Amino acid sequence: MTRPSSDQPACAADREPSQAAAPISPGDEAPPGTPGTGETVCRGCGGSGRKDGATCPECDGTGLVTVGIGGA
Repeated sequence: MTRPSSDQPACAADREPSQAAAPISPGDEAPPGTPGTGETVCRGCGGSGRKDGATCPECDGTGLVTVGIGGA
C-alpha cells in the first residue's frame, strides 16, 4: 500500500530541521499560525504596543496577540 502524496509533512520528524518555531509573546495562547487561532488586539495596551510609556510586556510591542478562536 502506498501513502497518498501530500505537500504537508506527515509528522514532526518529517519537517525540515531549519524550520524554527514561531516566536510567541507572553500574551499569546499559541504560536502564530496554529490551526484554530487568530490574531486579536492586545488587551494590555489596546493595540498600541506601548503600556506605561514602555513596550507592552503582553504583546512584546506588536499590539497583537494570538488567541484560540471558535470552540466546541
